[in-house]
Amino acid sequence: MSKLPGWLGQLGAELSRLSERLDERRAETEADDPLLGEPGGRSGKDEAVDHVPAPPTYAPSVAARPDPVAAIPWGMRVAAEAGWRLLVLAGTLWVLMRVISAVQLVVLAFVAALLVTALLQPTVARLRRYGLPRGLATAVTAVSGFIIMGLVGWFVVWQVMDNIDTLSEKVTKGIEDLKNWLLASPFHVTDKQINDIAKNLSDTVGTNTEAITSAGLQGVTVVVEFMTGALLAMFSTLFLLYDGARIWQWVLKLVPAQARPGVAGAGPRAWRTLTAYVRGTVIVALIDAIFIGLGIYFLDVPMAVPLAVFIFLFAFIPLVGAVVSGALAVVVALVTEGVFTALMVLAVVLAVQQIEGHVLQPFILGRAVRVHPLAVVLSVAAGGMIAGIGGAVVAVPLVAVTNTVVGYLRSYGQEESRRHSPPPHGATALDAAPAAAPGPAPEKDEGDGEPSPEAS
Repeated sequence: MSKLPGWLGQLGAELSRLSERLDERRAETEADDPLLGEPGGRSGKDEAVDHVPAPPTYAPSVAARPDPVAAIPWGMRVAAEAGWRLLVLAGTLWVLMRVISAVQLVVLAFVAALLVTALLQPTVARLRRYGLPRGLATAVTAVSGFIIMGLVGWFVVWQVMDNIDTLSEKVTKGIEDLKNWLLASPFHVTDKQINDIAKNLSDTVGTNTEAITSAGLQGVTVVVEFMTGALLAMFSTLFLLYDGARIWQWVLKLVPAQARPGVAGAGPRAWRTLTAYVRGTVIVALIDAIFIGLGIYFLDVPMAVPLAVFIFLFAFIPLVGAVVSGALAVVVALVTEGVFTALMVLAVVLAVQQIEGHVLQPFILGRAVRVHPLAVVLSVAAGGMIAGIGGAVVAVPLVAVTNTVVGYLRSYGQEESRRHSPPPHGATALDAAPAAAPGPAPEKDEGDGEPSPEAS
């Protein structure tokens, strides 16, 4: 027990010396780094522990890793930005096409109503200028148009039923004459080969009787759908003729406010394009039907009037319609009047179609409907694949209207960007100022103004 106080004294002395050494070490560190002794600087044990000495000079330098965005090439970033937007657009179009296919009958009926309205609306506007009320002008125009179309349909059916017996006899005689011509032709066709072809056709019809019956039942369904679509188109035409301006104003309210001025300006231009297309197509189709029908009539081909009506209707399908209607006329002439008459009909059809393509369409349609032939071919093919004959009919006017709308919106956007851009200053303002044209200022053409809502 006598040694315990001495041991405790030595321990206290050692702790005192250790504390003095720590104080000396802290003083040396503060002398090396003045920031550690400042009031706002780091101080204390934590600051000494956190201090990391600089690496030695012989240590290799490590480059900092770049930003991942900067490491991707510029072209790949642009492609990625455009790619996801294209995917969103493609998905939107796919959903839109699915919705349209689900209500295809309604969409085609409304589009047909738009085409008929574009054809009849100028008549309504003319009657209103003569002083008729809007309802009476609409009723007179619609009733007259429907009566004319009904009379044409009745006349075609009457001509077909009136000439069906004569046509049957001429077809039988024409097939026999064609058989004799093939036997006497230099193609070395034998009677056995012709009989084999006839037997194969008969066997094909016999084996596919069920399919033919099913096709007939489907034909009945198609007729019912056609009548339903015709009624929808008729009622839609009446309302579009009577209240088209208010319907357009209601549609504009669905457009966002920022895009509404551009859409409001593009609408009348799109309508003028559609009206010009429908008028021009009707005039060209009527000329084709009259001249080809006269040629068929003077060549003594039966059912010249129904064939002319078919040529008129098929003319609304660009490219494909002219080929189908011309081929139908040539086949009827071949089986009823012989090879020479068929060749003459073919010559008449080709001559009229050449005049149509190189004279009538550029002169009648003019610059109102400017669509590249490749766009016409692709749009007709796509419309036919999506919605059959109806899709092929509406494909070209849809492309023409879209072309007009896109062109106007592009010009409108450029004009708006120039209008809201800051004005140039200094020498740049002098360079950017347009030079004054010599002579008096041109007068404004009153015919270039926008149509009134009533006229639209």
